[in-house]
Amino acid sequence: MPRLWLHFLTALLLLRPNVVVVVFAGQDFTGDYSKLSGIIIPGFASTQLRAWSFLDCPFSPLDFNPLDLVWLDTTKLLSAVNCWLKCMLLEPYNQTDNPECKSRPDSGLSAITELDPGYITGIFSNLPGPLSSVWKEWIKWCIEFGIEANAIIAVPYDWRLSPSKLEERDLYFHKLKLTFETALKLRGGPSLVFAHSLGNNVFRYFLEWLKLEIPPKHYNQWLDEHIHAYFAVGAPLLGATETVKAVLSGLTFGLPVSEGTARLMVNSFASSLWMLPVSKHCRGDSVYWKHFSGGRRKSYKTYDCDEKEFQGNFSGWPTNIVNIEVPSTPGFYAYPSVTDVVETNLSSAECGLSTQLSFSAREISDGTFFKAIEHYDPDSKLLLHQLQKSYHGDPVLNPLTPWDRPPIKNIFCIYGTELKTEVGYYFAPSGKPYPDNWIITDVIYEVEGSLFSRSGNLVEGNPGAASGDETVPYHSLSWCKNWLGPKVNITRAPQAEHDGSDVQVELNVEHTYDEDIIPNMTRSPRVKYITYYEDSETIPGKRTAVWELDKDFFSRNTFTNRLVSYDYI
Repeated sequence: MPRLWLHFLTALLLLRPNVVVVVFAGQDFTGDYSKLSGIIIPGFASTQLRAWSFLDCPFSPLDFNPLDLVWLDTTKLLSAVNCWLKCMLLEPYNQTDNPECKSRPDSGLSAITELDPGYITGIFSNLPGPLSSVWKEWIKWCIEFGIEANAIIAVPYDWRLSPSKLEERDLYFHKLKLTFETALKLRGGPSLVFAHSLGNNVFRYFLEWLKLEIPPKHYNQWLDEHIHAYFAVGAPLLGATETVKAVLSGLTFGLPVSEGTARLMVNSFASSLWMLPVSKHCRGDSVYWKHFSGGRRKSYKTYDCDEKEFQGNFSGWPTNIVNIEVPSTPGFYAYPSVTDVVETNLSSAECGLSTQLSFSAREISDGTFFKAIEHYDPDSKLLLHQLQKSYHGDPVLNPLTPWDRPPIKNIFCIYGTELKTEVGYYFAPSGKPYPDNWIITDVIYEVEGSLFSRSGNLVEGNPGAASGDETVPYHSLSWCKNWLGPKVNITRAPQAEHDGSDVQVELNVEHTYDEDIIPNMTRSPRVKYITYYEDSETIPGKRTAVWELDKDFFSRNTFTNRLVSYDYI
């Protein structure tokens, strides 16, 4: 059995009483494993939201009352969509509730195990199976193994909010800190963090927020005492291209709503920009310098990019994220009213020439793209406002920057690969009224190391060694390989039952920061593999492992069932 299987299986078993193990994540753990806790930070749209208002819905027998399910109640969505939207949408500029209805996140494990069973099968984040049961099977498995109820703790949150608003309105990060401290006091040991999709971005922000709450000399000590290991599952470490599609043309999440309605909803959530694609070559200015200087610093840059950003193409991504046609006719109004649509289609919109503009990940995350289309799209001003207020100007962290390895003892980065994943888009004016004023004319996909258009034509660019997990591109998922040390051991094994003869191993592979690690191993097209990367040299105080799982690991099956299935060990 590869060591990493043992490590993760241990992680799943360690909460079980009376389990005696000697190795976890490459390090001896001298405490009692039964004292450890598992803390779950769910992903985007993976927490139930409940009404905290009375709302009468005309022309519908269904009203909203306090504690009624809002996200997600598809019955009310279908029968009273306008009421449902009042409870879901936020005021886009200040992130406050609709005066007639407010919603708040549910609490406890039930908030993340069941949303609306059996309905949604895909969303903004790379979920393993139906969204409605993203953590259900994992928790059921833990219960079957006899894990204590107080050993598994969910920390749901309002996934519509920006990180600073989560703290301002709900004191979320204060509560998360107390959750770790309470778990330590209750069970006597540190915790394992299981974060999925956007939950990894939330956890990153928490670690930076914590630096301003704890004296610097005690920061690492607090982490060592409260967090034993961090499991980053399907983490969009450099963002996701689907975010751009969602804010510009709408992404329905599988809901029975139009793309325009979905766009209005997503753009009212400041959290939507939290997963914008970012350049690996650009970093934010130090927010701590501002704190320590008393705000006296006069020059402040949103990003500081190294020379590689301007010497290469596409900000390190496979291709430009956005290619968009804008009218070159002066004074053209790209989002006409309904009464203007017919006239526009018959006149200058047809006769006028258009200009195609292309934008890299950096130009999206720094606002250049939204500024360029400000005269052609009414949401650009709003998105620029959200970018500046909630991200570039955040007093704790600019989240739209690459993430260095956090100072946690043991880190496992786990993600799916080799699925057809969107990496770029071509947009053009649709001639329809806002919010349906843009149409996608083509999509660029990464497919197993190549780039293809929607029509199947090969596209030039900088494809990675693999493709992503259907939602997050490989370039973003695999960023955590940079958290590995200078020498790496690689193991590749089939996911199906095998006798060990087809396990491939490479030891002490040289690893250069900012370069992918590509195994010199064979691959059968009919076999799904798991490829493990782990530090070959012990680095004092930390251990890192990366797992790449072929094909439909995250999109069609719960990762828990596969990880703990003895058929795959």
